[in-house]
Parts: sequence; C-alpha cells; structure tokens
Amino acid sequence: MATGLLARAGSIAVAFLVAVLPLSAETLADAMAHGYEHSGVLEQNRALLRAADEDVASAVARLRPVVNWATRITASHPAQGPDPVTGTLALTAEVVLWDGGRSALGVDIQRETVLATRQSLIQAEQEILLRIVRAYTDVRRALSFVELRQNNVRLITQQMRAAQDRFDVGDSTRTDVALAEARLAAARSQLAAEQGNLATARAEFEAAVGRAPGTLAPVPPAPIRHSHDEAITWATRNHPAVVQTQHSVAAAELAVEVASRANRPQVSLRGEIGTTYDFDSTAESLSLTIGGPIYQGGLLASQVRRAMAQRDATRAGLLTTVQGITQNVTSTWSMLQVVRASAAALQQQVEAAQSALDGVQEEATLGARTTLDVLNAEQELLDARANLISAQVDETVASYSLLAAMGLLTAQNLGLNVQIYDPEAYYSMVEHAPAALSDQGRALDRVLRAIGD
Repeated sequence: MATGLLARAGSIAVAFLVAVLPLSAETLADAMAHGYEHSGVLEQNRALLRAADEDVASAVARLRPVVNWATRITASHPAQGPDPVTGTLALTAEVVLWDGGRSALGVDIQRETVLATRQSLIQAEQEILLRIVRAYTDVRRALSFVELRQNNVRLITQQMRAAQDRFDVGDSTRTDVALAEARLAAARSQLAAEQGNLATARAEFEAAVGRAPGTLAPVPPAPIRHSHDEAITWATRNHPAVVQTQHSVAAAELAVEVASRANRPQVSLRGEIGTTYDFDSTAESLSLTIGGPIYQGGLLASQVRRAMAQRDATRAGLLTTVQGITQNVTSTWSMLQVVRASAAALQQQVEAAQSALDGVQEEATLGARTTLDVLNAEQELLDARANLISAQVDETVASYSLLAAMGLLTAQNLGLNVQIYDPEAYYSMVEHAPAALSDQGRALDRVLRAIGD
C-alpha cells in the first residue's frame, strides 16, 4: 500500500515538474531573442548601415543645384571715392547639367554598397546567434558535468565507507580503503575543475546574451530539412557572404564605368545675383560652362586600370567566397553526421556500462569482486555518460552551425519573438536626400534622437 502511494506521489511530482518547467526555465529561443534585442554589435552594424544609406543621399544630392551665399567687405587705402569701405552680398546657384553620367552611376554604386552592407548585418546577426547557441549549450554541458562529478563523489564516498567498514571487521585490506580514498580525492579534484568550467561558461553566456543564465531548458538539435546537395545549392545562392560579395562586384563594375567616363566633358550652369550693402547697385549674371580634361599626365588612364584591377579582385573574391561556403557546409554537414552517430553509439555504451556496474556491484556483495572492480565500473559509466552529454551538445551546436553555414541562422528564419529590424525603413526616408528643414528631414532628426536615447 505504501509503495503504491509513493509511486503515485512520484508520478504526480514528475507531472508537476513537466508542467512547470516550460514556464520557469529559459529556452534557447528566449536567450537568442534577448541577445538579438540587446546586442551592441548589432547596434553597431545597424548604425554602419544607416551611414551607408546616407551615402546614397549624398550621391543623390550631387545631382541637384547647389545654392550658396557670400558677403564681402572691402576697405581701400588710400581712400578712393566718397566711401573707402564697400560691401557686397551675392547669391549663387550652380547645377551640373551633364557629366557623362558619372554622378548618376555614383548613385547606383552607393545603392549596391547599401545592399552589400545589409548582408554584412545579416552575417553579424548569424554570428551573434551562433555564439548564443554555443554559450547556452556550454552552460548546460557544464551543469551536467558538475552534477555527474557531484554524484560520483557521493558514490565513491559510499564505496570508501563500505571499504572502511569491511576493513574494520577484517573482510578487506587496507589497500581497498586506500584505493577508495585515492579515487575520492581525484573525484573531488575533477569536481572543482568542472565547477570552474561552469563559472567560465556562465560568464560567456552573460557576455553573449546580455544577462546571467537562469534555469536553462533542454534544447534539441535544430531541424535540418535539406539534403547535403540541397544545402550547398541553397548556401551558394543565398548565404549573406555570397550575396554581399555579389553586390560588391556590381559596385566594382560600376566604378570601372565611372572611371572610363572621367575624360568626358562636364556642362554646368551658374547664376549669380549680387548687390552692394546700400542696395545702390545690383549685378546679375548667368553662365554656361563646358569643359573637360585634355592631359593629366596619365592619371585618368591609371584610374581606369586601377578600377578594373579592383573589379577583378572582387570577382575573384566572389569565387573564393563561394568555395569557402561550399567547404563550410560540407564540413559542418559531415560533423553533424559524425556526432549523431557518436551519440547513438554512446547511448548504447551508457546502457552497457550501467548493466556492467549493476553486475559488478552484485558480485561484490557476494565477494566475487573487489572494491577496485566496483570503482573501475563506476568510472567507466561516468566517462560514458560524460561523453554522451558532450556528443548530444555537439550535435545541437553542429545543427545550428549548419544553419549558419547555409545562411539561415537569423531571427526571422528561426521565428524568434522579437521585433525584426527593417533595413528598408531608414533607407526609404533618406534615399531622396531630404533637406534638413523639410518635414521628412525633421522626422529623420526625431528618429535619430530616439535611436540615440
């Protein structure tokens, strides 16, 4: 009767823990969401992206008229005329009517740079999330190792006490007691080392996530829905590093075109109106200027060749990037298969080691085994469990590493409960280069003040 009540109580306790754990434990998704929203690295890269957006606005502004004012005060000596001091106020406006398309191509170059910088932001996001995965699983690994070592210390302590009791009644030798004492000292040393590893893992978690770890829930490996060939195909087309380099190649090709048009003439229109400080005379002028280079010592030709060399280097970089992504996917895929097979084999080893320990302990009670035999069997089981824990953690890390190698380790693809950063929002506000006093310019000021706060 009592046994039945205890069994039912145990079942109720297990059910209660299962029901409460998801509410109280922090999940990997929680940690990644917090790290995404509080990452200084992401804020840094977002600011760099906004700076690249402003480069587009600057390029657009070069296509528009430029209006300036200037005032000049002149004192003559000896005095000439009735007033030795004269002042003028002038207003000038100048616009480039045609420059061979160089300014328009400059806008296109900056737009390609923005698209490349967006991919750099995605790559930074992947690195941050993968660091969180590693930090999260390292804490769980370290906690499991500490628990194993604590349990090992308890078991060896029991074995040492049993050996001492048998020695006291003459059923064993002092050697058995010494062996147990040596194993206990080693177990305590290993426990201290694992406690140190846990402290290190907690510190890395806090650095990666932005807060100290609480109770961490178990995390299964990430689901991989691509075959090896599909993963390579997807990664070589969509990985942010590949897409970033593609936009860099496009910008480099446009830069070659800009350099090749440097010898074309430029047509500018300039208007000016000026008056004296007492408004007794006014002058107006309108001029059309057409000009271009004739000879600059080979500078323009050198700039074209330099742009072509940079374009070729960027193209070669694209090939290198694709090769690197392919290699990374293949190696990560292979690692995932290895740790999966290892985890399955180690699970069988744990089961066999547990059976062996049970048998050795039973035989030891009958006098057929020594204390050393029991200690060795316990150590084998401990090692098997530790290796299994490491393999399971490695499988989880490898699965998320494969997602990162494919370019899929992002907050959006993972469905994290966060406000996804929209790179289009700021760009759409600045791409037409609004003036500071315009409604959109004042709205941008408010946005930047809010970001700074």
